[in-house]
Parts: sequence; structure tokens; C-alpha cells
Amino acid sequence: MDEPAVRFEGITRRFPVALALDDVTLEVGAGTCHALCGENGAGKSTLGRILAGIHLPNEGRVLVHGRPVRFASPRQALAAGVGMVHQELAFCDNLSVAENLCLGTLPARRGLVRRAELVRRAEAMLAEIGTSLDVRRRLGELTIAQQQLVQIAAAVGGGARIIVFDEPTSSLSQVEADRLYELIERLKRRGVTCLYVSHRMPEVFRLADRVSVLRDGRHVATLPVAGLTEAELVRLMIGRPLAEYFPRHAAAAPGEELLRVEALSSPGRFEEISFSLRAGEVVGLAGLVGAGRTEVARSLFGLPPAGGGSIRIQGREVRVRRPGDAIRLGIGLVPEDRKRQGLVPSESALHNITLSILDRLSRLTWLRRAAERTLGGEFFDRLRVRAASADAVVAGLSGGNQQKVVLARWLAARSRVLLLDEPTRGVDVGAKAEIHALIGELAEQGRAVLLISSELPELLSLSDRILVLRQGRLVGELARAEATQDRLLRLMAGLPAAA
Repeated sequence: MDEPAVRFEGITRRFPVALALDDVTLEVGAGTCHALCGENGAGKSTLGRILAGIHLPNEGRVLVHGRPVRFASPRQALAAGVGMVHQELAFCDNLSVAENLCLGTLPARRGLVRRAELVRRAEAMLAEIGTSLDVRRRLGELTIAQQQLVQIAAAVGGGARIIVFDEPTSSLSQVEADRLYELIERLKRRGVTCLYVSHRMPEVFRLADRVSVLRDGRHVATLPVAGLTEAELVRLMIGRPLAEYFPRHAAAAPGEELLRVEALSSPGRFEEISFSLRAGEVVGLAGLVGAGRTEVARSLFGLPPAGGGSIRIQGREVRVRRPGDAIRLGIGLVPEDRKRQGLVPSESALHNITLSILDRLSRLTWLRRAAERTLGGEFFDRLRVRAASADAVVAGLSGGNQQKVVLARWLAARSRVLLLDEPTRGVDVGAKAEIHALIGELAEQGRAVLLISSELPELLSLSDRILVLRQGRLVGELARAEATQDRLLRLMAGLPAAA
């Protein structure tokens, strides 16, 4: 048998509040794409970071091509041919794309950076992954998807022969994700070994040769992908059959109209948007990247307010000039980028949950700590946030548990209209099913939900009806009974209906 590219032997990693990895042993074949799967918090990202020199194991050892290694930093790992594409972007927003790509090896002469050479190198690194950007632009001006592509270019262009991909498609559109899949296939043909951390079933089955499953920090199994079914893989990941991947709320007649939007417009973003939400309804909002879905949701929350049109809450016309107005009117927003827009990562789960109701928990401007702990703890428990306690710092929680904290905030605020923008992006199958079930429960409780998602099966399974946006305009509405992926895609792309 050929010598593996990577071998983990008895890897154990402890953090102050948790045991992330417990005696993990597995091998990664040279020139293969090896998937690491598991629920959020299973330890898969930690294992990838140990290989990339970000963490050191407390016990065990790592062998690269049969040689024991102990990387004390990512620079040491890259010098040995191991690179990493992080889920969370790890760049300097204030520097240019070119400066970020060549940060460790800036071309210089006599202490001065050679700008022309810098640009040439950066453009060559982007060309290597089949993309092009203005490398002189400041990185912070790019979209999240573009920044992710820059990060991939940095790993590939660094000459790594082993690359860890940690949830690399979490911020990419389907078109960009397809390009990444093609890139990984090219890398494999060149003999590059890919360790692919993901919870997305379709891309695991499309890319991986073998898959290792971690659960609660332990290695459960390593199996060839050929012959493995999605149901079997999910069962290994969560330890039980997932009978209903998309739970739905019980079908019932919708209640009173909670929100009505008429001719809502924001020049350059969206035009003449009209729809309503009723109590007990889940209304999907579909569209291609750039169609205006997020912009509509953010405008309803006052980020920024729309330039024209009207908003009615329970029949009464209102003005939403800022998020404070929306919160007082019972509107809650779960944003697309939870880390930058939905959370204070350095604060505890408790403080994040109560962030929007501090006025209710205060007396004479003094926060009543006991009341905060009682109310915040109630929703922390109700949403089954997996953490040592409500005092756990949010930055240390998994993506699924961070999303539960954001949702808990709006339940604590008694929001009746919930705007959920990609609520299951970056969460594993177990947490996704829990969030789906929670959306159903919220509808049963009489809340109105506007669900934005790029995953069409999610929209089709959870929505009572689906609105379709294209180029900032509402171009169609489909009831659940008549909605199919084909019909939605045709509306989203502006194609004629199938014969």
C-alpha cells in the first residue's frame, strides 16, 4: 500500500471549556480528496488546523509523507508544503488584494516594495484558480465570496502539496462553487492532496474519494465514498437516523396579516416590491446572487431604509428609519453574515441573546443582571444551544450554535415578523434539521417568517409560497403545491416556462 500523505496518530486536543479531539487516528491518501465530516463541534476543523500549524495537539503526532512533524505556525506548515483555506476569512481588510496575496513574500529591492512585480504575482495567483480581480483594490471592498476566492488563491499559489479546505463554499454562489470543484479536480490530477472539511452532502459525494466521520471529537469511521449513501453518512455523523431532513410545520390556514409591503423601492437595489406576510406563514424569497433578496430584508429592518413605498404592520402604516424602529415594531432580522452583522463575538451567549431588549431589562439605566440571566437563560435552554453555559463566549461556539443564539435574541424580543437570511448557511446537518424544525414551530406559534435561502430544497420544503426576485424586481410567486426546482430556476434566470 502506498505511503499516506498525512497520518494522524492518537491526536488529542483540549481547550479550556471542551475536549475538541479525543485520540483520533486516521490516514489521508496522497493525491486524493479526503472529506472530514461531522456536526458542528465534532472536531473536524480543529484537526485541519492542527495539520496547518494553527493548533498544537496535546497528545499524539502528525506524520506528513511518513515524517513526524510538529508545526508551531502556519508559516512553518506552508514551508513544508501544507496550506489551508479557512472558513473564516484570515486577511487584512485595509490592504490591497495583491498585498494580502504576497504578504509573507513581498517583492522588494533596497527596502522598497516592487509594485509592478507585486501586481504580476498576485494576478498570476488568481489566474491559477481561474478568476480575475483588480488586485489593487482594498480587500475590504470585495464581497465575502470574492474574499474567499482570494484566500483560495493564496493557498494554491503558495505551492502547497497538501491543502486543507475548511468549509470553502460557505460564502460562494453555486457558479463560484462549481469553479472551486473544477479547481480541486485539477489539483488532484497534479498530485495535490486535499483534506476537505464540509457538512454539505452533495459536494462530499461529488469531490471526495474517502470520507472520515468525527462525532464529539472521536473518529467514528473512514469509508470510501463509492457505495456510501447519504442516509448512511448522516447516521454516522449524528448517531441516529435523520427521518425528516426538512421538518415542516403543520398545514393550517394563515392568520391575520402581520406585514404588508407595497411598491417598496431603493434605486439601484430593488424596485416596486409588493407582498404580504400572515401569521403562521413561511414565505420563501428566491433569486440568484445579486437579485436583491438581502437588500429587501435589510431595508425592512432599516439597514438602510427604502427610498419609496410603504410598510404596514397589522394594517397600520409605519416608518422604519433604523433597526431600533424595526425592533419596536416586532421585526427581527437574522442576517446573512452572522459573525459580522448578527453577533458580538467577544461577548457571551447570554449578552448576545439580550442585546435587543436591554431597555426591558433595565431600571433607571442600570441593567438588572438577575432578570437578564433568567430571561436569556430561558431562551438559551429552549433553543438547546450546545455550550458549557450561557456565559460561554460566542466566538468559541460552532456555526450552528451561533445561529441559534441569533434566533434566540429575536424570540426573547417577542418579534412576530422574522426575516431569516440564509439561516442554515455554514451549519451541519444536525443543526440544520433543528433550525428547520424551529422555523416550523415559530410558524405554529403564529409568527410570520420571510425565508431567504440559496438552497432550493430548503425553500421548497419549508415555504407555504415562494416569491421570486430577478434583477431587483419581483417576477413571480408560486404556491407550495405548484413550486418545483425547475420552475423556480426558470423564473430566477428569466427563462421561458417548460413546455
